[in-house]
Amino acid sequence: MKAEILKMLKEADDHISGQQLCEQFQVSRTAVWKVINQLKEEGYQVEAVRNKGYRIIESPDVLTREELAVQIGDATRWAGQEIVCFTETDSTNVRARKLGENGAAHGTLVVAEQQTAGRGRRGRGWESPAGSSIYMSLLLRPEFLPNKAPMLTIVMAYSVATALREQTGLDFRIKWPNDIVLNGKKVVGILTEMSTEIEYINHVVIGVGINVNTEAFPEEICATATSIRRESGKTWRRAELIAAILRQFEVQYERFVKEEDLAYLREAYDAVLVNCNREVRILGEKDGYRAVALGIDDQGELLVRKEDGTVTSVYAGEVSVRGIYGYV
Repeated sequence: MKAEILKMLKEADDHISGQQLCEQFQVSRTAVWKVINQLKEEGYQVEAVRNKGYRIIESPDVLTREELAVQIGDATRWAGQEIVCFTETDSTNVRARKLGENGAAHGTLVVAEQQTAGRGRRGRGWESPAGSSIYMSLLLRPEFLPNKAPMLTIVMAYSVATALREQTGLDFRIKWPNDIVLNGKKVVGILTEMSTEIEYINHVVIGVGINVNTEAFPEEICATATSIRRESGKTWRRAELIAAILRQFEVQYERFVKEEDLAYLREAYDAVLVNCNREVRILGEKDGYRAVALGIDDQGELLVRKEDGTVTSVYAGEVSVRGIYGYV
């Protein structure tokens, strides 16, 4: 009921009386009053006027199930229609994986205000302070073969970059395969994990960490990390950004399920690929080497042209790509 009352108040042009709310949800005045007080405690500025009712004047930047449900609404059919929120947890990917093992639905969204054991690619830690960033994981139950699942990182990266570009007007770019950068610094990290059998997928979990309103970073990453707030000079409502990402991802995911490769996405992806047509260092092989990044192939691997002119594909699970003179 709390989510429904919040939605009704947010969508109203004027005050809504307590009596209207009671009749709409078949509850007592006391029950309505309790919900209004809960909203106030969460930071919503609710104006109460005698003989007129309630009206929301200002909404806080909170990641509650109710706020997310209002923002996502019916803009998606399955992505984020089931929501699990934590004030603090070890890792949203861990929580989503356990939910998947217990039968949670395709599209279940897990969000936390703070993580105590956030992880990035290759087991690296992910800084997870409270109240300023997005830590979310999406549970998927694909019916395609397991060898297709790694391409979902590409699908999510494109979805995140596109949604953030649309919402903020800023020039977000993808650093293949799983980072989003802004002005040459990392803003988003993506981690895809899956549980599989030989010929089928039990579930896939895609975790997304976004530095939204973060103002300061640890010394060891301050040269390579930034936030949307630091680059734009303004704060952003995280629930609205999450809803935009889910809308974009649902569209891209359904197209990917239909095609089962990334041929349809290559041109659009390469257009926002920060490495494209730039010299990079390929790290992780025995000696490493320099090459020019050419874009992705139909499987999401990075095509590079070596110094001898040969073109080869680079698999994300084996190597890292870095710019010659910096992070990108």
